[in-house]
Amino acid sequence: MENSSLRRRVLMEIENLVASSCPKQKVPQKFENLHVAILKNHYNATDVIFDYHRKRVVLDIVMDDRDYDPKTINLYIPTLHANLWFRNLYDFLQTCIDRDSKSVAFYAGLLQSYQNNGMHLVV
Repeated sequence: MENSSLRRRVLMEIENLVASSCPKQKVPQKFENLHVAILKNHYNATDVIFDYHRKRVVLDIVMDDRDYDPKTINLYIPTLHANLWFRNLYDFLQTCIDRDSKSVAFYAGLLQSYQNNGMHLVV
């Protein structure tokens, strides 16, 4: 993600997608999946549950990545159980959008899966 104009475009598009995913009524499942993905990326969480009616997010944050090994079955990974309250869903999700290269590449992948028209971002 060295190209700054591509980086800006990906960040702008993910912000636009977040803005369109925060309706006043019930949140569709595809947008709930987007919200969960953004929070999992931002908080390094293993489990994220949204309660839109009560304006709460329950998540388990991984405390130490050194204990994680993808080649073995992990019976114990130290996590912190958190229950977060948000006043405005859009503002909360905007603060969870990271701007580092790894996150921008992650957002580019998300955008490709949420493209409604025939255009795809080239990353």
